[in-house]
Amino acid sequence: MAQLVARLDDELCRAVDALVTEGVVASRSEAVRRGLEHLVEEHRRRRIGEQIVAGYVDHPQSDDEVAWSDEATRAMIAEEPW
Repeated sequence: MAQLVARLDDELCRAVDALVTEGVVASRSEAVRRGLEHLVEEHRRRRIGEQIVAGYVDHPQSDDEVAWSDEATRAMIAEEPW
């Protein structure tokens, strides 16, 4: 397992130490690890979202392809006992 060395300002260290004291994380290392995992996952999801958008921009759906959705929505609304 690799080790990383990072410099943090005092305020951030106090905040991380508070998380440890409150039992949110077991240690500073766990806090850093979870923070990095969150950052990596957030970036991965954003990149996938951008790729999906780019796909729809490059190949937009036609009116015929989405017509079933509009029809199904109207049918569901019509079935509601308002």
